[in-house]
Amino acid sequence: MRWPLIRLLPREFHIDFVRLAPFAAVLSAIAVLASVGSFLTQGLNLGIDFRGGSLVEVQTAGPPPTAQLRSTVAAAGGHDVQAVSVGGQNGVMLNFRTEGTDVSGGAQKVKQALIARFPGIQIKRVEVVGPKVSGELMQSGFMALGIALALMLAYIWFRFQLQFGLGAVVAVLHDVLLTLGLLSFTHIEFSMTSIAALLTVIGYSMNEKVITFDRLRENLRKYKTAPLREVINRSENERLSRTLITGTTAILALAGAMFLGGPVLFPLVFTMVFGIVIGTYSSIYVALPIILLWGVKRHDEPAEPLRPVGARR
Repeated sequence: MRWPLIRLLPREFHIDFVRLAPFAAVLSAIAVLASVGSFLTQGLNLGIDFRGGSLVEVQTAGPPPTAQLRSTVAAAGGHDVQAVSVGGQNGVMLNFRTEGTDVSGGAQKVKQALIARFPGIQIKRVEVVGPKVSGELMQSGFMALGIALALMLAYIWFRFQLQFGLGAVVAVLHDVLLTLGLLSFTHIEFSMTSIAALLTVIGYSMNEKVITFDRLRENLRKYKTAPLREVINRSENERLSRTLITGTTAILALAGAMFLGGPVLFPLVFTMVFGIVIGTYSSIYVALPIILLWGVKRHDEPAEPLRPVGARR
């Protein structure tokens, strides 16, 4: 028995994707500029993984007095104190920085102050990240993103053509920039978990590109004399129903974790949901327009470049 909602999707679509490409290019350019502007002006809300500091997770006997917890941590030498509720069992996660090189000693001092101030409080965990380690984590995290993009360019180039690889990498860079811009604009905490989410976004986005290019290559062999514009439209219309079903299923699977998983899971899942949406968009309106402008090589024929409307052949 089929899912009833799937029957609402038409068997064939007849959307002129290429005609909308110039408008999408303007929209993408504005979004990228806004993302870069937000990133340069206010940066990212770095977690303790990248800025260094301490994390103490506690559980109180009753409803957690968040304001008093912050003041106790500040009185014990903690700076930039952040208190986030964890789960539904009176749990609170305290993030803070301590002065000096003895970061571990500062965290222990805060721990003792909390135990003395709040009888019955339970210390669930204590984590400390020094400034040197945080800098190395930042460098390693972004290096992993760069290596992932380089390997994907090589793979797409080997499997398809150079313009396919260039279109895929530009589209994935577009996705990463917009995701970083959204995290900067919303001031969501950026940690090693966010790096994992970005790598997942890159993987999903690249998978969409491979499926898009595979269908395009198949139709280029089938319709050897058809203009590239028509082949691109036909390929996207043929795979649109599959794209909608796959993307919607992935988002529905993540929606529960995003709304019910609490503040710890929210940055990870929110980034992944946005990445799925923007990755699907960039497959159609970033990667394919680059191929359309560059042209493709059909068998041993030279690449077919995009010609202005009305130009003589």
